[in-house]
Amino acid sequence: MGKKVVSLLLSGFMALSLAACGSTGTGSASGSAVQQSGSASASTSGAALEDTVVVYTTHSEAILEEIAAAFTEKTGVQVEFINLKGELADRVRGEMKNPQADIMYGGDTATYMLLKDEGAYTVSNPSWGGDLDSAFKDGDGFWYGTIQTPVMLFYNTEQLSAADAPKDWGDLADAKYAGKIVSRDSLSSSMRSTICNLMYFYSQQNGEDSALEYLAALDTNTKSYYSSGSMMFEAIGKGEAAISFGVLSDITTNRDENGMPLEIIDAASGSVVITDCIAALKDSPHPAAAQAFLEFAGSAEVQTMLANDFNRMPTLKAALANSPAWMQTGYAAMDVDWSAIAANQSDWLSNWETNICNADKAVASK
Repeated sequence: MGKKVVSLLLSGFMALSLAACGSTGTGSASGSAVQQSGSASASTSGAALEDTVVVYTTHSEAILEEIAAAFTEKTGVQVEFINLKGELADRVRGEMKNPQADIMYGGDTATYMLLKDEGAYTVSNPSWGGDLDSAFKDGDGFWYGTIQTPVMLFYNTEQLSAADAPKDWGDLADAKYAGKIVSRDSLSSSMRSTICNLMYFYSQQNGEDSALEYLAALDTNTKSYYSSGSMMFEAIGKGEAAISFGVLSDITTNRDENGMPLEIIDAASGSVVITDCIAALKDSPHPAAAQAFLEFAGSAEVQTMLANDFNRMPTLKAALANSPAWMQTGYAAMDVDWSAIAANQSDWLSNWETNICNADKAVASK
């Protein structure tokens, strides 16, 4: 489809009715949940939307294609997205003096905190921002959480009884679990966030040396580190190890759809919660379209669509209420200070990879 120059003013954009996207995604036979109208804010009141918005993202092409199609249907604005995975922050940082993109979409809270301090973002004020819990947004309006991803402990019920299973993260350091734990390697964003959360949490309990001792004991008890989630779950399913931790959606999928005998543990100290965020980039080439896309992508309608089509847990309560039942069971979140994690994560991860984690336990995908 060729690009169209959009002459709609903001007031007209706000009145548009949102058409459903034709794609049904991968997780729901009911089709897209993006059906209701929504409001949008532009960087300048009454500013016309540009004909294009450029999005740097960590999300899959399937997700972006569905969001892009619905956004273009609503506004006429074309979406150009580039999936950068682990290179997202570096790309944004490298282009700060001459931004080539309008939106940063995906990546965790710590990353957004660092880039905010470096001046990468401009303030946004989406209509749904006030409905977000303070844990899911920047107090100054520079970034907002659109997806929450709990990382939870779980075990194979055919290998371990409930009485013998760990009850909290600290239990993983107990020598009785030696060789019974597998996890992702530190190339996984969930594993990196988990290590940093545990380092912060146990540093607050008994000091940094104690936290390092805990991580060393965890490594000692770990049998293997896998480069892919499918390999890790396969090892658990085959009984090669009894205990692991992973993204809640993956645990649920392998339990409910793949028939694995898995039990989720609501850890006494809380579970690690990774928040995927969105922000409008400062001095971007399409500022009005950027604000409109941010308004759209974080709306309850789009969050509900991502929940039902792609198993992404919403941050908005209104979207959560219309999401799959397993997302509504509730869990305790680990009490951490993400600003402290942001400031220390580079050193903590370097220490983990260089001085603690046994590289001989790494299992690469074939």
